[in-house]
Amino acid sequence: MTYSRIIGTGGYLPAKVLTNRDLEKIVDTSDEWIFKRTGIRQRHIAEPDQTSSDLALGAAQQAISAAGITAPELDLIIVATSTPDFIFPSTACLLQAKLGVKRCPAFDVQAVCSGFVYGLDIADKFIRSGRHRYALVVGAEVFSRILDWNDRATCVLFGDGAGAVVLAADSRPGLHASVLHADGSQAGILSTPGQVCGGKVTGDPFLRMDGKAVFKSAVRVLEEVARETLALCDMQPSDIDWLIPHQANVRILDATAKKLGIDPARVIVTVDRHANTSAASVPLALDTAVRDGRIRPGHKVLLQAVGGGFTWGATLVEM
Repeated sequence: MTYSRIIGTGGYLPAKVLTNRDLEKIVDTSDEWIFKRTGIRQRHIAEPDQTSSDLALGAAQQAISAAGITAPELDLIIVATSTPDFIFPSTACLLQAKLGVKRCPAFDVQAVCSGFVYGLDIADKFIRSGRHRYALVVGAEVFSRILDWNDRATCVLFGDGAGAVVLAADSRPGLHASVLHADGSQAGILSTPGQVCGGKVTGDPFLRMDGKAVFKSAVRVLEEVARETLALCDMQPSDIDWLIPHQANVRILDATAKKLGIDPARVIVTVDRHANTSAASVPLALDTAVRDGRIRPGHKVLLQAVGGGFTWGATLVEM
Protein backbone atom coordinates (compact mmCIF):
# COMPACT_ATOMS: atom_id res chain seq x y z
CA MET A 1 0.00 0.00 0.00
CA THR A 2 1.27 3.47 -0.91
CA TYR A 3 0.68 6.42 1.40
CA SER A 4 1.87 10.03 1.46
CA ARG A 5 3.89 11.84 4.12
CA ILE A 6 4.97 15.44 4.60
CA ILE A 7 8.77 15.47 4.31
CA GLY A 8 9.41 19.21 4.05
CA THR A 9 7.74 22.51 4.92
CA GLY A 10 8.42 26.09 3.89
CA GLY A 11 7.10 29.59 4.31
CA TYR A 12 7.59 33.03 2.84
CA LEU A 13 6.44 36.44 4.06
CA PRO A 14 6.97 39.76 2.24
CA ALA A 15 9.48 42.07 3.91
CA LYS A 16 7.04 44.94 4.43
CA VAL A 17 5.26 44.81 7.81
CA LEU A 18 2.07 46.79 8.40
CA THR A 19 1.28 47.15 12.09
CA ASN A 20 -1.98 48.12 13.72
CA ARG A 21 -0.35 51.45 14.58
CA ASP A 22 0.32 51.97 10.88
CA LEU A 23 -3.32 51.26 10.08
CA GLU A 24 -4.42 53.93 12.56
CA LYS A 25 -2.97 56.47 10.12
CA ILE A 26 -5.03 55.33 7.12
CA VAL A 27 -8.37 54.11 8.49
CA ASP A 28 -10.60 54.85 11.50
CA THR A 29 -9.35 52.13 13.84
CA SER A 30 -6.92 51.53 16.71
CA ASP A 31 -4.41 48.92 17.81
CA GLU A 32 -6.57 48.20 20.88
CA TRP A 33 -9.75 47.76 18.80
CA ILE A 34 -8.08 45.40 16.30
CA PHE A 35 -6.22 43.29 18.86
CA LYS A 36 -9.18 42.92 21.21
CA ARG A 37 -11.46 41.65 18.43
CA THR A 38 -9.02 39.63 16.33
CA GLY A 39 -5.76 38.99 18.17
CA ILE A 40 -3.85 40.58 15.26
CA ARG A 41 -0.87 42.88 15.87
CA GLN A 42 0.61 43.08 12.37
CA ARG A 43 0.50 41.68 8.84
CA HIS A 44 2.93 41.42 5.89
CA ILE A 45 2.15 43.25 2.65
CA ALA A 46 3.57 42.37 -0.76
CA GLU A 47 5.36 45.01 -2.80
CA PRO A 48 3.50 46.23 -5.92
CA ASP A 49 5.64 44.04 -8.17
CA GLN A 50 5.34 40.88 -6.01
CA THR A 51 2.79 38.30 -7.14
CA SER A 52 1.37 35.16 -5.62
CA SER A 53 3.76 33.04 -7.71
CA ASP A 54 6.70 35.07 -6.34
CA LEU A 55 5.63 34.37 -2.75
CA ALA A 56 4.92 30.74 -3.66
CA LEU A 57 8.45 30.40 -5.05
CA GLY A 58 10.03 31.45 -1.75
CA ALA A 59 7.93 28.99 0.24
CA ALA A 60 8.39 26.19 -2.30
CA GLN A 61 12.17 26.53 -2.34
CA GLN A 62 12.26 26.22 1.45
CA ALA A 63 10.01 23.16 1.43
CA ILE A 64 11.98 21.46 -1.35
CA SER A 65 15.25 22.11 0.49
CA ALA A 66 13.80 20.78 3.76
CA ALA A 67 12.60 17.67 1.93
CA GLY A 68 16.11 16.95 0.65
CA ILE A 69 15.06 16.69 -2.99
CA THR A 70 15.49 18.83 -6.08
CA ALA A 71 12.71 20.68 -7.90
CA PRO A 72 12.99 18.53 -11.08
CA GLU A 73 12.05 15.48 -8.98
CA LEU A 74 8.56 16.87 -8.39
CA ASP A 75 5.75 14.88 -10.01
CA LEU A 76 2.92 17.30 -9.17
CA ILE A 77 2.50 20.98 -8.27
CA ILE A 78 -0.71 22.34 -6.73
CA VAL A 79 -1.15 25.99 -5.74
CA ALA A 80 -4.10 27.03 -3.60
CA THR A 81 -4.87 30.69 -4.20
CA SER A 82 -7.73 33.16 -4.55
CA THR A 83 -5.39 35.89 -5.82
CA PRO A 84 -3.71 34.36 -8.89
CA ASP A 85 -1.17 36.27 -10.97
CA PHE A 86 -3.42 36.08 -14.04
CA ILE A 87 -6.82 34.78 -15.05
CA PHE A 88 -4.73 32.16 -16.83
CA PRO A 89 -2.29 30.47 -17.03
CA SER A 90 -2.52 29.11 -13.51
CA THR A 91 -0.24 30.34 -10.76
CA ALA A 92 0.94 26.72 -10.45
CA CYS A 93 2.20 26.78 -14.05
CA LEU A 94 4.00 30.08 -13.42
CA LEU A 95 5.55 28.61 -10.27
CA GLN A 96 6.56 25.50 -12.20
CA ALA A 97 8.49 27.66 -14.67
CA LYS A 98 10.18 29.65 -11.90
CA LEU A 99 11.28 26.38 -10.29
CA GLY A 100 12.71 25.14 -13.60
CA VAL A 101 10.41 22.11 -13.63
CA LYS A 102 8.93 20.71 -16.85
CA ARG A 103 6.15 18.31 -17.80
CA CYS A 104 4.69 17.40 -14.39
CA PRO A 105 1.02 18.37 -13.92
CA ALA A 106 0.52 21.79 -12.34
CA PHE A 107 -2.80 23.42 -11.48
CA ASP A 108 -4.52 25.79 -9.05
CA VAL A 109 -7.15 25.01 -6.44
CA GLN A 110 -9.65 27.73 -5.55
CA ALA A 111 -11.37 27.08 -2.24
CA VAL A 112 -10.32 30.40 -0.67
CA CYS A 113 -9.05 29.91 2.90
CA SER A 114 -9.71 26.14 2.72
CA GLY A 115 -7.62 25.83 -0.44
CA PHE A 116 -4.50 24.36 1.14
CA VAL A 117 -6.45 21.62 2.95
CA TYR A 118 -8.26 20.85 -0.31
CA GLY A 119 -4.94 20.75 -2.18
CA LEU A 120 -3.36 18.47 0.41
CA ASP A 121 -6.16 15.94 0.05
CA ILE A 122 -5.93 16.04 -3.75
CA ALA A 123 -2.15 15.53 -3.69
CA ASP A 124 -2.54 12.64 -1.25
CA LYS A 125 -4.86 10.89 -3.70
CA PHE A 126 -2.43 11.44 -6.58
CA ILE A 127 0.37 9.85 -4.58
CA ARG A 128 -1.80 6.98 -3.37
CA SER A 129 -2.48 6.15 -7.04
CA GLY A 130 1.11 4.94 -7.23
CA ARG A 131 1.99 7.13 -10.22
CA HIS A 132 3.47 10.10 -8.34
CA ARG A 133 6.34 10.11 -5.86
CA TYR A 134 6.76 13.77 -4.85
CA ALA A 135 4.08 16.47 -4.73
CA LEU A 136 4.42 20.17 -3.91
CA VAL A 137 1.37 21.83 -2.35
CA VAL A 138 1.46 25.59 -1.83
CA GLY A 139 -0.95 28.13 -0.39
CA ALA A 140 -0.09 31.63 -1.66
CA GLU A 141 -2.03 34.87 -1.42
CA VAL A 142 -1.74 38.63 -1.98
CA PHE A 143 -5.05 39.55 -0.36
CA SER A 144 -3.86 43.14 0.04
CA ARG A 145 -4.78 43.57 -3.66
CA ILE A 146 -8.48 42.90 -3.07
CA LEU A 147 -8.97 44.86 0.16
CA ASP A 148 -10.93 48.08 0.46
CA TRP A 149 -8.54 50.10 2.63
CA ASN A 150 -11.41 52.37 3.67
CA ASP A 151 -13.35 49.44 5.18
CA ARG A 152 -12.03 48.93 8.69
CA ALA A 153 -14.14 45.81 9.13
CA THR A 154 -12.08 43.91 6.54
CA CYS A 155 -8.78 45.65 5.76
CA VAL A 156 -7.40 45.06 9.27
CA LEU A 157 -7.90 41.30 9.04
CA PHE A 158 -5.75 40.15 6.13
CA GLY A 159 -2.13 39.86 5.05
CA ASP A 160 0.01 38.37 2.30
CA GLY A 161 2.22 35.28 2.38
CA ALA A 162 2.83 31.73 1.23
CA GLY A 163 3.33 28.34 2.84
CA ALA A 164 4.27 25.03 1.26
CA VAL A 165 4.81 21.34 1.89
CA VAL A 166 6.39 18.51 -0.05
CA LEU A 167 4.56 15.18 0.14
CA ALA A 168 6.38 11.93 -0.62
CA ALA A 169 5.20 8.41 -1.30
CA ASP A 170 5.84 6.15 1.69
CA SER A 171 4.93 2.73 3.03
CA ARG A 172 3.80 4.33 6.31
CA PRO A 173 0.67 6.47 6.59
CA GLY A 174 1.34 10.19 6.95
CA LEU A 175 -1.97 11.73 5.91
CA HIS A 176 -4.37 9.56 7.87
CA ALA A 177 -7.70 11.09 6.85
CA SER A 178 -9.28 14.14 5.26
CA VAL A 179 -12.83 15.51 5.19
CA LEU A 180 -13.88 18.29 2.81
CA HIS A 181 -17.18 20.17 2.57
CA ALA A 182 -18.79 23.12 0.79
CA ASP A 183 -22.12 24.95 0.93
CA GLY A 184 -22.58 27.32 -1.98
CA SER A 185 -25.83 28.67 -0.54
CA GLN A 186 -23.68 30.69 1.89
CA ALA A 187 -21.59 32.34 -0.84
CA GLY A 188 -22.83 35.78 0.10
CA ILE A 189 -21.33 35.92 3.60
CA LEU A 190 -17.75 36.06 2.31
CA SER A 191 -16.94 36.95 -1.29
CA THR A 192 -15.21 39.22 -3.78
CA PRO A 193 -18.05 39.53 -6.28
CA GLY A 194 -16.27 41.22 -9.17
CA GLN A 195 -15.02 40.01 -12.53
CA VAL A 196 -13.38 41.19 -15.74
CA CYS A 197 -15.78 41.59 -18.65
CA GLY A 198 -15.15 43.39 -21.92
CA GLY A 199 -11.83 44.67 -20.66
CA LYS A 200 -13.37 46.29 -17.58
CA VAL A 201 -13.92 45.28 -13.96
CA THR A 202 -17.60 44.66 -13.34
CA GLY A 203 -19.28 44.15 -9.99
CA ASP A 204 -17.41 44.76 -6.73
CA PRO A 205 -13.66 43.97 -6.89
CA PHE A 206 -13.18 44.15 -3.10
CA LEU A 207 -13.52 41.49 -0.42
CA ARG A 208 -16.84 41.75 1.41
CA MET A 209 -17.76 39.87 4.57
CA ASP A 210 -20.62 39.44 7.01
CA GLY A 211 -18.38 39.07 10.05
CA LYS A 212 -21.00 37.80 12.48
CA ALA A 213 -22.28 35.15 10.06
CA VAL A 214 -18.76 33.99 9.22
CA PHE A 215 -17.80 33.72 12.89
CA LYS A 216 -20.90 31.73 13.79
CA SER A 217 -20.53 29.31 10.87
CA ALA A 218 -16.77 28.95 11.26
CA VAL A 219 -16.87 27.86 14.89
CA ARG A 220 -19.62 25.33 14.19
CA VAL A 221 -18.11 23.71 11.10
CA LEU A 222 -14.54 23.62 12.45
CA GLU A 223 -15.69 21.59 15.43
CA GLU A 224 -17.82 19.31 13.26
CA VAL A 225 -15.14 18.62 10.63
CA ALA A 226 -12.51 18.00 13.31
CA ARG A 227 -14.68 15.33 14.92
CA GLU A 228 -15.55 13.82 11.51
CA THR A 229 -11.88 13.52 10.57
CA LEU A 230 -10.82 12.08 13.92
CA ALA A 231 -13.70 9.57 13.82
CA LEU A 232 -12.33 8.18 10.55
CA CYS A 233 -9.13 7.41 12.46
CA ASP A 234 -10.93 6.09 15.55
CA MET A 235 -9.39 8.93 17.55
CA GLN A 236 -10.48 11.62 19.99
CA PRO A 237 -9.31 15.25 20.21
CA SER A 238 -7.16 14.27 23.18
CA ASP A 239 -5.18 11.91 20.90
CA ILE A 240 -3.67 14.68 18.76
CA ASP A 241 -0.51 16.57 19.65
CA TRP A 242 -1.33 19.83 17.86
CA LEU A 243 -4.27 21.66 16.35
CA ILE A 244 -3.61 24.10 13.49
CA PRO A 245 -6.85 25.90 12.59
CA HIS A 246 -7.13 28.48 9.84
CA GLN A 247 -5.61 31.66 11.24
CA ALA A 248 -8.53 34.04 10.78
CA ASN A 249 -9.31 35.38 14.23
CA VAL A 250 -7.99 34.36 17.65
CA ARG A 251 -11.55 34.22 19.00
CA ILE A 252 -12.41 31.54 16.43
CA LEU A 253 -9.28 29.61 17.37
CA ASP A 254 -10.09 29.82 21.09
CA ALA A 255 -13.74 28.86 20.59
CA THR A 256 -12.84 25.86 18.42
CA ALA A 257 -10.26 24.58 20.92
CA LYS A 258 -12.75 24.99 23.77
CA LYS A 259 -15.48 23.06 21.95
CA LEU A 260 -13.03 20.25 21.20
CA GLY A 261 -11.66 20.22 24.75
CA ILE A 262 -8.13 20.91 23.53
CA ASP A 263 -5.67 22.75 25.75
CA PRO A 264 -4.95 26.18 24.16
CA ALA A 265 -1.26 25.41 24.64
CA ARG A 266 -1.63 22.74 21.94
CA VAL A 267 -3.07 25.18 19.38
CA ILE A 268 -0.59 26.76 16.95
CA VAL A 269 -1.30 30.49 16.68
CA THR A 270 0.34 32.81 14.15
CA VAL A 271 -2.57 35.16 13.44
CA ASP A 272 -1.03 37.79 15.73
CA ARG A 273 2.00 38.11 13.40
CA HIS A 274 0.60 37.10 10.01
CA ALA A 275 -3.09 38.09 10.20
CA ASN A 276 -5.36 36.08 7.89
CA THR A 277 -3.34 34.95 4.86
CA SER A 278 -6.20 32.83 3.50
CA ALA A 279 -4.92 29.64 1.81
CA ALA A 280 -1.41 30.38 3.10
CA SER A 281 -2.38 30.53 6.77
CA VAL A 282 -2.36 26.80 7.62
CA PRO A 283 0.92 25.90 5.84
CA LEU A 284 2.59 29.04 7.23
CA ALA A 285 1.54 28.09 10.77
CA LEU A 286 2.70 24.50 10.18
CA ASP A 287 6.08 25.64 8.91
CA THR A 288 6.50 28.07 11.82
CA ALA A 289 5.88 25.32 14.39
CA VAL A 290 8.12 22.81 12.59
CA ARG A 291 11.01 25.25 12.40
CA ASP A 292 10.75 26.39 16.02
CA GLY A 293 10.79 22.76 17.17
CA ARG A 294 7.30 22.43 18.60
CA ILE A 295 6.11 20.00 15.93
CA ARG A 296 8.45 17.02 15.69
CA PRO A 297 8.54 13.68 13.84
CA GLY A 298 5.79 11.36 15.04
CA HIS A 299 3.48 14.16 16.20
CA LYS A 300 -0.14 13.96 15.12
CA VAL A 301 -1.38 17.31 13.81
CA LEU A 302 -4.92 18.23 12.84
CA LEU A 303 -5.04 20.87 10.11
CA GLN A 304 -8.38 22.59 9.49
CA ALA A 305 -9.69 25.54 7.53
CA VAL A 306 -12.85 27.39 6.60
CA GLY A 307 -13.34 29.99 3.89
CA GLY A 308 -15.52 31.64 1.29
CA GLY A 309 -17.63 29.41 -0.84
CA PHE A 310 -18.61 28.49 1.89
CA THR A 311 -15.89 25.81 2.17
CA TRP A 312 -14.33 23.91 5.03
CA GLY A 313 -12.21 20.85 5.69
CA ALA A 314 -9.68 19.09 7.90
CA THR A 315 -6.74 16.70 7.50
CA LEU A 316 -5.03 14.60 10.17
CA VAL A 317 -1.32 14.23 9.47
CA GLU A 318 1.44 12.38 11.28
CA MET A 319 4.77 14.12 10.86
